[in-house]
Amino acid sequence: MGQSSSSTSSLSDCLNAVCNGRDSCVAYPSTPLYQLSWVKRYNLDIPVEPIAVTRPQTAQDVSDFVKCAVANNVKVQPKSGGHSYANFGVGGQDGELVIDLVNMQDFSMDTNTWRAAIGGGTKLSDVTNKLHDNGNRAISHGTCPGVGIGGHATIGGLGPTSRMWGSCLDHVVEVEVVTADGSIKRASETENKDLFFALKGAGAGFGVITEFVMRTHPEPGDVVQYSFSVTFDSHKDLIPIFQQWQDLISDPNLDRRFGTEFVMHELGVIITATFYGTEDEWKATGIPDKIPAGNTSVVVNDWLAVIAQQAEDAALWLSDIRSSFTARSVAFRADELLTPDTVSSLMNYIDDAKRGTLLWFLIFDATGGAISDVPMNATAYSHRDKIMFCQGYGIGIPVLTDDTRAFLNGIIDTIQSSAPQALTTYPGYVDPSLVNAQASYWGPNLNALGQVKSKWDPSDLFHNPQSVRPGQTVQG
Repeated sequence: MGQSSSSTSSLSDCLNAVCNGRDSCVAYPSTPLYQLSWVKRYNLDIPVEPIAVTRPQTAQDVSDFVKCAVANNVKVQPKSGGHSYANFGVGGQDGELVIDLVNMQDFSMDTNTWRAAIGGGTKLSDVTNKLHDNGNRAISHGTCPGVGIGGHATIGGLGPTSRMWGSCLDHVVEVEVVTADGSIKRASETENKDLFFALKGAGAGFGVITEFVMRTHPEPGDVVQYSFSVTFDSHKDLIPIFQQWQDLISDPNLDRRFGTEFVMHELGVIITATFYGTEDEWKATGIPDKIPAGNTSVVVNDWLAVIAQQAEDAALWLSDIRSSFTARSVAFRADELLTPDTVSSLMNYIDDAKRGTLLWFLIFDATGGAISDVPMNATAYSHRDKIMFCQGYGIGIPVLTDDTRAFLNGIIDTIQSSAPQALTTYPGYVDPSLVNAQASYWGPNLNALGQVKSKWDPSDLFHNPQSVRPGQTVQG
């Protein structure tokens, strides 16, 4: 979105007035180290230059920054941890105003209700520690410690405890949010309910959440951690291993205390899993007899150690490292899982394809469980009926090649030969190559979201290349 010099000057005058001389409050493309220190693109393959990056201290700052953007016809995107695969946290396209919530990290715990108030810029690692330090509490969230709660809890937020406790957004009971007119609102099931619905799954297109109020759980006690790792000469040797794992996670009676990932890489496979219970309970589930034989260890009353191990596992493929990469993903209902023929085709494709990199990963996650208990239309999150996700990553060393892009596209094409309707994906695994992204991300909830957008943000102030548009509906 191009800006004239006069409008750019008007915007900077407005932003500077809000900052009122405070250091590290706003930066512009002319600021030294702007890209490195302020923009901080996660995916170095996608260039983006915001018109400015702001770092508010309060909800009032956010409100004032939003009003500056409105007055100058500039689009806005909030940024929490900044881990969008397509750099949507910094706009996803040039010329947007970024509201970086890095300073919004207040925390409090109501020990009567055990509800936690969490600032919108808090990273997941800090969420874990603050909950632990305030009553040994926990919520469901992902494993990458640098991800911000602001993006995570407004898009879904999937992790090892999600089958047991639901997604991260399912823990949100109320928010403080700045809307497109600069108002500071509260939203919940009883106040601004339609906006609350949209923020829980499509938040980046509807406002800037400055505070989350979240229900919490007592930390789990005993936890069984499982690992299986093996190196093969060819990926076709993984066919029976994957089939065994997929058969396990597709069991409709699979114990909800169990979460697992199947991770393929250049040299073989890693299967990680966590069971929230005792070793005897783990054995009683029957899972050890159905999952490929691996190593297990019991961690007793040490929740932080479990989280640290999961973060270490996640860092093996993609976490806080800024790099050039491509990512594709797809979601599966129970009737869309990979057939034996497709598993065989997939492994043979991987063996034969020109990959363009040695650093690639194909991650299958088990989902469902408690996530599926929530009605599809209760929140914007529309993947309540899915039981498995697949994420593919190809990382450039040092730059991303066309071969790597083609390799990832071929993986998705091969998978969809088995389930041609499995075109949807979770917006947390954002895919900039999607032709009809909004329908893919929000499916049956898109019509309602388009109406909410028309009411709360009719000029589409909160915008990225794949966010919900005012009045948008599912076509065909």
